[in-house]
Amino acid sequence: MEDVPGTGDEDSGSRGLRGFLRRLTSSKAELEAQELQKTSGSEGATPIKACATRRRACVAGTLRTVTLRPRGGAPALEAELYDGSDVIDLVWLGRRRIAGIEPGRLVRAEGLVSVQDGRKVMFNPRYELRGSA
Repeated sequence: MEDVPGTGDEDSGSRGLRGFLRRLTSSKAELEAQELQKTSGSEGATPIKACATRRRACVAGTLRTVTLRPRGGAPALEAELYDGSDVIDLVWLGRRRIAGIEPGRLVRAEGLVSVQDGRKVMFNPRYELRGSA
């Protein structure tokens, strides 16, 4: 049987063209989100959007912000992790600073997901620094 143009037999070529056109028409933020989702998937992490409350999860992404915010009179280091699908706040209670936890850093974190003030939060997660974005 011969390949007939337009029947789907040239699939890889059309995916390349579609991908090129998608990259041309997508915003920089959309492209970064797609790339982060690929990176998170390769880390074996669960997309933050799919993380269930009161369940342990492993997430990976880029730290957007890192702030020191007191909680109950004690210091707490808070970092917003973005993986292209959603954000989660990583909170280390009793810590003022953690070496390597800085904006733009790629991080993999594991812990119990909860919701506080309508935002997903992980308190005192285990973490691995994965390089810089």
